[in-house]
Amino acid sequence: MFQRVHYQTLANRLQEPRRFIQVITGPRQVGKTTMVNQVAANLKVPHLFVSADSVAVGNGVWLQQQWEYARLKQEPTLEFVLIIDEIQKIDQWSETVKLMWDEDTRTGLNIKLVLLGSSRLLIQQGLTESLAGRFEVIYMGHWNFSEMQEGFNFSLDDFIWFGGYPGSASFIHEENRWNEYMLHSIIESSISRDILMLTRIDKPALMKQLFELGCLYSGQILSYTKMIGQLQDAGNTTTLSHYLQLLHTAGLLGGIEKFAGDIIRKRSSSPKFQVHNTALMSAQMGQHKKQALSDKAARGRMVESAVGAHLLNSSLSRNMNLYYWRENILEVDFILEKNGELIAVEVKSNGVAEFRGLEAFKKMYGPKKMILVGEKGIPVHEFLELNPNDLF
Repeated sequence: MFQRVHYQTLANRLQEPRRFIQVITGPRQVGKTTMVNQVAANLKVPHLFVSADSVAVGNGVWLQQQWEYARLKQEPTLEFVLIIDEIQKIDQWSETVKLMWDEDTRTGLNIKLVLLGSSRLLIQQGLTESLAGRFEVIYMGHWNFSEMQEGFNFSLDDFIWFGGYPGSASFIHEENRWNEYMLHSIIESSISRDILMLTRIDKPALMKQLFELGCLYSGQILSYTKMIGQLQDAGNTTTLSHYLQLLHTAGLLGGIEKFAGDIIRKRSSSPKFQVHNTALMSAQMGQHKKQALSDKAARGRMVESAVGAHLLNSSLSRNMNLYYWRENILEVDFILEKNGELIAVEVKSNGVAEFRGLEAFKKMYGPKKMILVGEKGIPVHEFLELNPNDLF
């Protein structure tokens, strides 16, 4: 049983007498449904699991029907757990949930609700618009190195190349098959079903090109102007920024902002591409693990992206902000910010330690800690086993 922290959090909340809507969100194929069903199976109360994945988009009547069925089941048991997967597929789902939830509150029905969704943006919009004060969120990110090591006996190189998708782990000894699984079951499914199906996108081909470009340049800073020059069907910088944000909310590709003393400078900076999972890079390289990682430069890019993905996923679930920093030729790979405190992280996997960027950042901003990851500092495997929240 993995994602243990999330399992225990949800189990504890569902056993409390008070009622809050429990919202589980995160990328596709990270085990949200499995975890919730494990929790439900070990509860001492009856439950109903339903999925909106195969329901016609916008069918709000279906949601009401499932709730009414739960009400019938609840009456003789005094308590009931209703679990609804892929809730974002239902049009105006939050309004329907609010109506039914408030009715149960007034009439004293003890139906506890768990909602799952892989579109973080649409889930958050529905929560803030209609369900303020009624929900708690559990974000389940990609599996980390410790989880893949314990669950599937992954080595460091396995994790750097194959990443943290538990569903793909059984295919790693058949790399062509693993590659097909990643391209079709993960990447295509996430873009088509979590973004294109649910959000208006005027140039879907451009979004896919942006994703491929971002994976190719993960760990590198690229201005929107340069992006336009590299994309065949380029839109304007506003369009690219919007598409990158959507890819980020789907748990695929982020654009890390530059750390600066004010918000305006942060938001106007060139983004640093960062995949949420290094498997997204590997699947599009057209190489096998042994061939790719034998190249020191390629391995260095993968290692930095693995560290960046570890920090990015942690920042989404633990109220931290993640940035990079650059001033002229001086640069620091990652800056973590939490409660006004800063931690600077530099990744050097080629044995050449460079401290000028860290020293310059220290003089300007006085971080709480400066951390070097690599041969001259914390070994990569040890850093990937750390909880970044514990650094503060």
